Amino acid sequence: MGEILSQKDIDSLLSAIQAGNLNVDANKSEVKKDDRIIKNYDFRRPNKFSKDQLNTIEFIYEDFSRSLKTLLSGLLRIRVETKLDFVSEFTYDEFVQTIPNPTILNVFSLPPLDGKGILEINPTIAFSIIDRLFGGPGFSTNVGRALTEIEKNVIQRVVEKILVLFKEAWSICFEINPTLEVIENNPQFAQVVSLQEMVIVITIHITIGEVEDLINICLPCLMLEPMANKLNTKFWFASASASSKKDHSKYLQQVVDGTEIPLSVVLGNNSITIKELLELQKGDVIPLDKKKDKDAEVFIDSELRFYGQIGKIGNNLAIRINKTCHEGSD
Repeated sequence: MGEILSQKDIDSLLSAIQAGNLNVDANKSEVKKDDRIIKNYDFRRPNKFSKDQLNTIEFIYEDFSRSLKTLLSGLLRIRVETKLDFVSEFTYDEFVQTIPNPTILNVFSLPPLDGKGILEINPTIAFSIIDRLFGGPGFSTNVGRALTEIEKNVIQRVVEKILVLFKEAWSICFEINPTLEVIENNPQFAQVVSLQEMVIVITIHITIGEVEDLINICLPCLMLEPMANKLNTKFWFASASASSKKDHSKYLQQVVDGTEIPLSVVLGNNSITIKELLELQKGDVIPLDKKKDKDAEVFIDSELRFYGQIGKIGNNLAIRINKTCHEGSD
């Protein structure tokens, strides 16, 4: 048992702190001997990355966190907030001990890097996403069970979209091609490295509506070693600055040109009763309110935009635009 301080000792310590004569933040791992500072080193937990390298990974996943917020907000049609909590080094065993069982462990690879990483989604978040995608309010209910096959397929599609954000976040430092390998519920079945190997753990706090919890990203240090020389803030800021100066107009043009829009053609209209609808049979003819030589209406989404003539090209139906509708300010 440690030494018990008297009230007098406690008062002396408090007075020293208030006077600034006591450094309560002194690094206990450092020992001064013969004017040399000696730091303790734990061989069971060797740090593979410097503080500067961890800061670079933190910058990368702050960008990832913002992209994740945009992705989930659009996917779930609800307010989503994301915040990077911390980036730190642990042994793989320590990481496994901190996550619940069962949980949703998405094992992925990052070619051309060797090894596998883990994207752990807390069941509270996972079941909220599933409930929302199935049309519910986004509540987490059955968090103490494993995923069904249907639920696993839904989560798989969501995770594949999230992994695309990995590629974008790392693109400044390294070109990777994330691939989802398998989804597990038990941490014991997802051992990507030995228990004593060091891993980088990135923890992100997510709020979906009224539900909030964490996702954890586990990246083995062995996997990241090939890009270690690029994980420094100087390189990252230089690359980010160069990337921001690029002309993205061609890329944006390609995105716009490849965007699909719904187009529909209305040949004519008519109104019938429910009784007439139920009595319709093959071969019956419904007269429309337009003559056959009159232009049909062409709608983009739900807006009338053009008038054209119905025809055929080969075996396909077609419409030839004859004139533009100028209704509306756009």
